Amino acid sequence: MTTERRGPSLWRSTVQPESADHSYRNPQKETKVLAAGWKLTDAHAPFQVDTIWEKNVKIRMRDGCQIYVDIFRPHDAPASTVPALLAWSPYGKSACHTGGFNPLDMIPGRVGVPQNRLSGFEKFEAPDPAEWTARGYAIVNPDPRGTYDSEGDIHHFGAIEANDGYDTIEYLAGLSWCNGSVALVGNSWLGIAQWFIAATQPPHLKCIAPLEGAGDLYRDILCRGGIPQTPFWDFLSGVLRGRNRQEDVVGMLKKYPLMNEYWADKRADMTKIQVPAYVLASYSTFLHTFGSFRGFTEIPHNKKWLRVHPTQEWHDLYQESTNRELQKFFDFYTKGIDNGWEETPRARLSLLRYNNEPLVNQIFPDWPIPSTSDRTLYLHGDNCLAEESSDTPETLSYISDVPFRQTDADSEELSFTHTFKDPCALVGSSRAVLYLSCEEGTDMDVFVQIRKADVNGKVLRNINIPAGDRRICNMPEPVDLINPLVYLGPTGCLRASHRALDPKLSNDWWPEHDYSTKQPIRPGEVVKLDIGLWQTGIYFEPGEKLIVKVAGHNMTLAEFPDLQGAMVNYNRGRHVLHVGGPCPSRLIIPTIPDFETKNVMPASSTH
Repeated sequence: MTTERRGPSLWRSTVQPESADHSYRNPQKETKVLAAGWKLTDAHAPFQVDTIWEKNVKIRMRDGCQIYVDIFRPHDAPASTVPALLAWSPYGKSACHTGGFNPLDMIPGRVGVPQNRLSGFEKFEAPDPAEWTARGYAIVNPDPRGTYDSEGDIHHFGAIEANDGYDTIEYLAGLSWCNGSVALVGNSWLGIAQWFIAATQPPHLKCIAPLEGAGDLYRDILCRGGIPQTPFWDFLSGVLRGRNRQEDVVGMLKKYPLMNEYWADKRADMTKIQVPAYVLASYSTFLHTFGSFRGFTEIPHNKKWLRVHPTQEWHDLYQESTNRELQKFFDFYTKGIDNGWEETPRARLSLLRYNNEPLVNQIFPDWPIPSTSDRTLYLHGDNCLAEESSDTPETLSYISDVPFRQTDADSEELSFTHTFKDPCALVGSSRAVLYLSCEEGTDMDVFVQIRKADVNGKVLRNINIPAGDRRICNMPEPVDLINPLVYLGPTGCLRASHRALDPKLSNDWWPEHDYSTKQPIRPGEVVKLDIGLWQTGIYFEPGEKLIVKVAGHNMTLAEFPDLQGAMVNYNRGRHVLHVGGPCPSRLIIPTIPDFETKNVMPASSTH
């Protein structure tokens, strides 16, 4: 695949730090001691040990740009004994004290994380300093380049941010309190940044813990399947704070919709990561699922571990069980404690059951699961999915350009149903091979989704937050139909003009497409589309049903209510789906033969 050269980057303004919802003061270097038992408010968790809080420490990058970091470290630790956990993101140095962005309160019931579990000093999507100083670690929360009062412009991933992370790691390793070991940790942006930073191979980076993170800004987030899907990133760009500019990645997509040098810089090269990795993944995120699994797969060594949890990324981040396991991982690689970490199973997965408890910590030797067997289900004109293809060609159609809101109530969606006679564990990435034509225009945007239905045909939704945690946090019932709270099923999408495969990035389990060129279609021309669906794990009992849906719009729930109806529909007119005969449209699902269930999660996460 060749990539076109890009022109100069586009920039957009950044909201000033004083415009943040929380109070913000210009950075002044200051050191405080937060005594054990100290609490921000009565509603917050206390610090468990005396903690030194170094505010607004300046770090100079290789090009002279200076950024600010806050450092929280245990007061009584001897010199040169404390590892540093670096949480790299642009959301402010803490949730409450630096104008930081923290949307937990934007979600009803705080995704099941009660306020009194956290100190209020945690950076969004990062470990809580009050928790981790007690475990013998320093938490380092930077304002990266361009954010708040750090110098420069904000970069959305890529080489510049990766080099800044490298420089910060090497600075921290040389401080008097540090034992020379630095680890990266965190979720979402913090996970994405880890792929890029670790690929630069900082000498004092001992390990990483990407707790869910996309790996390619173009393919995973902004233009999945070659289809611009930008409302969420527009929202995210609007909440960043800084004195100067930020990259206008949405503007760049409009100006440079094809793969080029700019977008290539936004794809992390996981094959260059040499340090041990604790990789977390889930199926429920619409941003990070693919990148998390790709990262685990492409890291080129065996000191890597995958855990797939059944809930929501922020919910899992602040569980006591997560903290305990992360400490064991960090203790082994940053403190040299021989605690048996490397005996941890390589891959532990969860399978969702939707109308029952999820199956958790299912142990496998690797990912993709070596014992997986593909099962092909053919689409038929009577809306069924069968293991045999029909010799009779038939067509079905939908209006592709209807308005849609991503609320699980949109129209013009074709459905095809298969009823399982025996138990079935669907684990991995499915593929939809579809034959379609359009009546108007020279392109089609096609979306595919797998759903689960019970034995009576009721289409199910998986609630991501366990029932007990919903009760503790007074989450309204029924829960809001937004993606952080409800998972419908795995999805895939493709713009037909990008149907050519990229042989360098495609593999046995994923059809990656060539986004450097376009192949327009003619009205009425039938084209074959090979559409990959993101990874999932779903368990079907006998009599339960798998439904595959095909439509001209995104069928994932919106991330927030304000984003409902915000997606643009680029389609025109009616799409025709061809099945049977010379057009054997089909769904290929990865299944585990003779799967035996165990380790059922005790707290309900479904309804």
